[in-house]
Amino acid sequence: MDKILRERRERKSLNTNLIIFGPPGAGKGTYTSRLATRLKIVSIATGDMFREEIKRGTTLGKKVADFVNQGALVPDEIVVDILEKRIKEPNSKKGFILDGYPRTVQQAQALDKIAKIDAVIQIIVPEWIIIERLSNRRICRNCGAIYNLRFLKPKIEGICDKCGGQLYQREDDKPEVIKERLKVYEKQTQPLIEYYKRKIPVIEVETPQIETPPETIVEKMINELKKTNIIKTIEPQ
Repeated sequence: MDKILRERRERKSLNTNLIIFGPPGAGKGTYTSRLATRLKIVSIATGDMFREEIKRGTTLGKKVADFVNQGALVPDEIVVDILEKRIKEPNSKKGFILDGYPRTVQQAQALDKIAKIDAVIQIIVPEWIIIERLSNRRICRNCGAIYNLRFLKPKIEGICDKCGGQLYQREDDKPEVIKERLKVYEKQTQPLIEYYKRKIPVIEVETPQIETPPETIVEKMINELKKTNIIKTIEPQ
């Protein structure tokens, strides 16, 4: 571990590659985008990569579309090919944050062959906060706009502010389903955390209060990255 940290301190550029893990409802997407902006690196989500390849009509995109249209998982080898292509793009040279990948130890091992990961950030959120957030989420059937009955209410109950569409609750946003989703997440993620703990720093960032602003959590992440010498001083927000 000491040798790894020493090598990182000797780097001339930021070139920081991170992975972020967090359970459903943890606010992972929000934290990832804000942290990427602060560090001046890019956020890479597998879902976004798939959509972009499909939109471009690339050979890989057509392969992905075939699986997506069948409701099947995209094979690991295709995911790795798309990811390798993405991290070779110019805007990824200063570093990236991976959101949604890897999901298995096998995927992590494949990732090791195409990129050097510096640290993992694990978001720790109490179950009650996740249930509170997700069970209050409502989505517009027409335009897909997202609301929250506690934090982001529509002006008219059950009606989308943007298009007047009907709001609904996803089946997997009901409390009993959320609990099962969390069990699946823990079972899936724990082997990955153990895998990375043997190789690189795994930074745990807790969000113990439901009202904590995203900026506060992102600042915690930055401070922990500084403590482990993954990053040095960055410009204030």
